[in-house]
Amino acid sequence: MKSYDIVIIGGGPAGLAAAVSAKKNGIENILILERDRELGGILNQCIHNGFGLHTFKEELTGPEYAGRFIKQAEELNIEYKLNTMVMDISEQKIVTAMNREEGLFEIRAKAVILAMGCRERSRGALNIPGYRPAGIFSAGTAQRLVNIEGYMPGREVVILGSGDIGLIMARRMTLEGAKVKVVAELMPYSGGLKRNIVQCLDDYGIPLKLSHTVVDIKGKERLEGITLAQVDGKGKPIPGTEEEYSCDTLLLSVGLIPENEISRGMGVDMNPVTSGPKVNESLETNIEGVFACGNVLHVHDLVDFVSEEAAIAGKNAAAYVKQGENRPSGGHEIVLKPIEGVRYTVPGTIDPARMDEELTVRFRVGGVYKNCYVSAYFGDERVIHRKRPVVAPGEMEELKFKKADFLKYPDLETITVKIEEA
Repeated sequence: MKSYDIVIIGGGPAGLAAAVSAKKNGIENILILERDRELGGILNQCIHNGFGLHTFKEELTGPEYAGRFIKQAEELNIEYKLNTMVMDISEQKIVTAMNREEGLFEIRAKAVILAMGCRERSRGALNIPGYRPAGIFSAGTAQRLVNIEGYMPGREVVILGSGDIGLIMARRMTLEGAKVKVVAELMPYSGGLKRNIVQCLDDYGIPLKLSHTVVDIKGKERLEGITLAQVDGKGKPIPGTEEEYSCDTLLLSVGLIPENEISRGMGVDMNPVTSGPKVNESLETNIEGVFACGNVLHVHDLVDFVSEEAAIAGKNAAAYVKQGENRPSGGHEIVLKPIEGVRYTVPGTIDPARMDEELTVRFRVGGVYKNCYVSAYFGDERVIHRKRPVVAPGEMEELKFKKADFLKYPDLETITVKIEEA
């Protein structure tokens, strides 16, 4: 059985950034396992620009952004296996994988970094009534068909869900000559970035209908049309508000789910809100030496934040491998408690003894709040109180904590993060 210091599951933006970071932090023996035929993950089909503004200080397309990290990985001679499916990881960090060349094989790892990304929610999760005609796609599948395979899914399009991929596909389909009739969103707010609403819908005159959903699908062999209806505060369709749209294509952009079957199988504790692993300040899960980063941990809106987070996971995994038995035993854990508008925080616990000089805590809110404050309480004392003109579920928020702050509170048990009305 071959042994590696660090095995990284997934060769997308998170896996690549983690590998580069681990190598730069002194680990030679690294292996990336990627199930696709090339590195780069989902970025290969994201041919629009808007990537890399934070990381490279310039605007790149998805393939260009991935290309920069692939080049770094190759220059650092990081080993990777493509077309390789990871079947299982044991608690002892033995990875079982398979590919055509080697069949089924096992690898022993000192540390594992989970970077499998996320997948789209399917129509089955939505319970839309009607037949199952051709012409219903998830937005990501349509993106792959148009941008990589060179196929056009249809000519008259309705999009359900205003996640970023749905918004971007509204523009993409329009540019390819299709007519996008409407984007419908169940929630009273959009799930995507503000800039995507402006650049992909407003600039092309595509209407966005909030608090609307698809209640019926017409057509047996091929989609012929859909019925939209307005929904009430509980998400139930309001009778009498139905509108008919003729279309041959329905794209679903109804959220992303972290890809965590392997994590669950090996006994990683999961956060029910993010559907990703619970991690500490080092992005380490409850299993020692198993780290998680990127969209497998929680769904990000910008790939730059994925790379930044993955670099931290790579650095911490490298430190874990180097320290081995001499790893400093943790001090005491401080629990982060998200309440009143804050849905979750990543990380969920902080051990000041093991953290860097500065720690970024990321979170999402549960609704749209205007002229509010993002506050953090150390015990009963308010330490951070930051004014925000608007916070929304589509955009990730962050707080920065300094190690020096914790030294002033040696007996701190909990940090409460919440939204306070101005």
